[in-house]
Amino acid sequence: MAESSKSQRLYDRACKILPGGVSRNTLLRKPHPLYADFGKGCRITDIEGVERIDFANNMASLIHGHAHPAIVEAVSKQLARGSAFTMATEVEVEFAEALCKRNAAFDKLRFVNSGTEAVMAAIKASRAFTGRPKIAKIEGAYHGQYDYAEVSQMPDPARWGDRDHPNSVPVAHGTPASALDDVIVVPCNQPELATSILDEHADEIACVLIDPMAHRVGLRPTNADFLTAMRRWTEANGALLVFDEVITFRCEYGGAQSWYDIAPDLTALGKVIGGGFPVGAIVGREQVMDVMNPLNKKLLFPHSGTFSANPVTVTAGLVAMELFDKEAVRRVNTLTKRAMTGIEAAIERTGVRACVTGGGSMFRVHLKERAPLNYRDAFLNPDESRQLLVLLDHLFDSGFMMINTCSGAVSTAMGEAEIDALVAAIETGFGKLQQHA
Repeated sequence: MAESSKSQRLYDRACKILPGGVSRNTLLRKPHPLYADFGKGCRITDIEGVERIDFANNMASLIHGHAHPAIVEAVSKQLARGSAFTMATEVEVEFAEALCKRNAAFDKLRFVNSGTEAVMAAIKASRAFTGRPKIAKIEGAYHGQYDYAEVSQMPDPARWGDRDHPNSVPVAHGTPASALDDVIVVPCNQPELATSILDEHADEIACVLIDPMAHRVGLRPTNADFLTAMRRWTEANGALLVFDEVITFRCEYGGAQSWYDIAPDLTALGKVIGGGFPVGAIVGREQVMDVMNPLNKKLLFPHSGTFSANPVTVTAGLVAMELFDKEAVRRVNTLTKRAMTGIEAAIERTGVRACVTGGGSMFRVHLKERAPLNYRDAFLNPDESRQLLVLLDHLFDSGFMMINTCSGAVSTAMGEAEIDALVAAIETGFGKLQQHA
């Protein structure tokens, strides 16, 4: 009997103490998860000694790859000075100033500890500002694990209801009906239909929550006419427009909202702004942000958190964002365009039924003929799911780590060689799919 691998033995131990053997379901793969030994630049080495080029980048949270020397040096110095205080720090102020300078819509900012927490705070701030209970969100969009934000993030055909009036579908068993009732679900990129649904609840909606390039909706920039319609509706009906840029802030110097001629009232940030550490931030219009101001005569939204603006995190984040200047943004986005162009050429050469979407520093391969406009278009049928797993396993065996939707997040540690190697591996994978079609 062959000796089991280090990873299998470690997973066997993990299953005895961690539900499913992991703390993040996204890490699961058969026969066991990967266990990292170390990462450097755009490569990560597992405990079996296998090196892979990392296009997952911890679910798009690493913009400079692994262990960037400047971040390591700055964090090491801060650790020697202390990791957490019941005091504010100067670097918190410096980092807040640096982030707000990146976008004219960012008047004030509060740090939190994750993207989920940033979305939670944005929803609560919207309710506090408007005095209204309900939120609206896009069908299929992921916004973290808050009861309200996670509604209909992964509905299936058996539950999602009529296309013209989507159901509010729970994710977690036991989600209160009251939470479902307070979330209005609208389809993406259908402005007239979305507006008509919102009109039914016009005096109850605190905010419309939108990711400008939602991963699960298809990872394509949201149509400008749709966002414009949502901005006009919120302004006309006394609601707020909230953008979730936890993922997409890596796409432009001031976030993906820079692609559009509109500005949200609030924006939730996370992932890349932490420089590799857990982070979140809520940022936006001063009048709205001030619902959290304890110096006001009436505090509408008391807000705190033990590790918010942790000095290690904000130190790492400040260095990471200083390194992610306009030239770095341009370079990494150019690499992403190179990847997408190469994948499109591979699709044409192989004749595979596929397309590629994306923007900024991210892209996604769909095993569909046309780029999806909304979540229902992007939803994988059983055959597409099977083929996607074959492609992902092929890329994994070829030395590439991808996000499990076959999405890629490009880092500044990459160059044309890594991009071209991935495109070549994808083309070989397409050929395998064609052989087994």
